[in-house]
Parts: sequence; structure tokens; C-alpha cells
Amino acid sequence: MTEQINTPQAPAKAGTPPLLWVLLAAVLVAALVSCVFAYRTNQDMKAVLAETGVSAGETREDDVTIMDQYVIRSTLPISDAYKSGDDSKLTDREKETLEMAAAVLDEIITEDMTDYEKELAVYDWMTHSLQYDTGVLQVIPRTEADADNPYGTLKYHNAVCVGYATTFRLFMQMLDIDCMVVHNTDAYHSWDLVKLDDEWYHVDIYSDQDSGNYANFNMNDEACAQGHDWDRDFFPAAEGTKYNYAIQNAQTVEDIYAVPGLVKAALDEENSSLFLSFDPIDEAHAQQVETMMDGIQSFLYDGGTYGDLWMEWRWIHAAGNQYVLAVYISGFEDGNSGYDISDEDQEKIDAAIADAFGSSPDWEDVDYESGDMGEGDAVAEEAAG
Repeated sequence: MTEQINTPQAPAKAGTPPLLWVLLAAVLVAALVSCVFAYRTNQDMKAVLAETGVSAGETREDDVTIMDQYVIRSTLPISDAYKSGDDSKLTDREKETLEMAAAVLDEIITEDMTDYEKELAVYDWMTHSLQYDTGVLQVIPRTEADADNPYGTLKYHNAVCVGYATTFRLFMQMLDIDCMVVHNTDAYHSWDLVKLDDEWYHVDIYSDQDSGNYANFNMNDEACAQGHDWDRDFFPAAEGTKYNYAIQNAQTVEDIYAVPGLVKAALDEENSSLFLSFDPIDEAHAQQVETMMDGIQSFLYDGGTYGDLWMEWRWIHAAGNQYVLAVYISGFEDGNSGYDISDEDQEKIDAAIADAFGSSPDWEDVDYESGDMGEGDAVAEEAAG
């Protein structure tokens, strides 16, 4: 008789509840749909970026919005039309822009000029002929819609930083000088890079507009970085010094103790800039010059003869042991009125006031700030630049 042996059986596995299977299936379906949607969205975004030649997260020169309002747009269609003599593809607005820009170049440019001299002529014209997009009626919209492009800048002679930068680039392109519009990393300011003799220089005309003292004209990266920041991986390096205005126009100083007299002469003659070259100069003597400049600065802050002026300075390395002390002075009055008043209108104003009060005012004693309706000018100027 065969003995039957009963071996122990493994316990049966518990079955998975049906509801859990349903939930797992729902999660898998949702994840799949999400992946498909993300893929399609990503493909659509890649297609859009491909059309503009821009990769996601990549810096670009044009089609950049500054201060969430002002857009950097290409100026090539207008400059190309100028160089080809064919404006048939331009809009009426672009044609008018071309006519205004060409008229300016006809006025300030001559054939015997070098590229640097042409650039300088444009800088001088823009700093003397244009103004910030502000005014006593800033609360009332005037030209803000066109303050960021050459059309509005040239037609109304006022602009925000984008208007200055794109207009300067347009002029350079018309003159066959390489130029790019740069914007800072936080997208609230823009300026230009210009190429001279295969070297790039920064030019920020907007920041110099109030003084025209060349403080932001043809800077290298080192100088520009003192007040600007930008994507250095995208924009070309600016390492040139040859065409820096301070180096081009510096006077040689052999005795450092002549510095105070030279600065005082600049203040008395109302010169907005002074450039002093020291070749060579060592650290010890540079510190002595710095000490003298600090002492001179105190005279501008004591409320005396130079109380309305302010001064800044920086050292610029020219070559070897040669350094240039660039001094920039601001605050000089440039006329009888704090506003842009023609001589004819000024005479009418004087006559009207004299008729009512018996005499004309002494305009040198007039406080042009006291009649402001608010802080609109300062706020708009700060926000737009």
C-alpha cells in the first residue's frame, strides 16, 4: 500500500482589487496624454523658433521687448533701401523714415570722413538734436508709441533708449559700419555695439544725451561693465581702445600737481569733459591724483560757486603704462529756459509777462523745477532707459 504524503501548499496570493486597476489605468492614460501634449507643444515651439532662427532661452538682437513695452526691431530694410537706391518694397512710414535719416546724413557727413569721424558726427548730432521722451505734459500721451523706433525718434526728436539705439544703428548701417543693438540681461535698457577697424566698441547715446560729454562713447567691455551688464556669450567682445574718445582727445600731463588747475579751468569754461594723459604713471602717483580729485569734488558739494555741478571720473588704460584720467562734468545750464523754446516764442513770452507785470523776469533766477505737475518726467525717464 502506497503511503500518500500531503505536502504543504503555498498560500494563495490575494487578488488585486478591481478599483485599483482602474486607478492605475487612469494614471497611465493621463501620463501618456500629457507626454503627447508636451511633445506636440515642444514641436510647435521649435517650429516657431526655427522660423526666427532663435533657440529657446537664446539671446537675440532684434524682437526683444524692453521694459515690457518697447520693442527692438530690425532696421535693415530701410538701410538696404538707402544703399540700393530702391525703396519700392518699403511702407510709406519706412520711406518717410528713410527720407529723414538721409537728410541728416546729407547734413553732417562728408566723403572724406573716416568711419570714426562719421560715427562721431552721428553721436554729436543725436546728443544735440534729440531729447528724452519726457515733458511737462508727460501725463498726456504724445509720441510714446513711436519712442522706440527711428521713425518717432527722427520725426519728433524724442525717444527712449530703444529709439536712440535703433536710430544710431540705422545710421551706421546706412554708412556701411557694422553695428548691433545690445540689451542688458534684465531687459530694461539698450545701447549699441559699433565695429571700427575690426574692433568693437560700446556706445550708449541715451545715457550721454543730457550732457553729450562722451562718457559712454566707444567704451570697451571693461569700461562699459561699470554701468551695464549684458550677455557676453552672445554679443561680440569689445576690446578696442584706439577710438575711445578720451584717448583720442587726451592732453598730456607731466606734473600731476597741475591737475587741480586743469579741472578748475574746465569748470570755469563750462567744459563737460576733460581728458588727461599720464605716460607713464605708477600706483603711488595715481593715488595722489585720486586724492586731489576727491578734494576737488568737495567744492562741488559745498553749495558754493560750483554747487549746481557734479563730477565723475574714471581711469582708462591706453597702452603699457599710459593711462588717461577721464573727467565728466554735468549740470551746466545751456540756455535761458529750462524747456525747448524758440527765440521767437521766448520774445512773446517776455512781452506777455512784461505786459502783465511791468517787466520781464530774470531768467537766471527762475527755478524751472517748481512748476512741475508731478514726478512724471523723472519716473518716465528712469523707466524708459
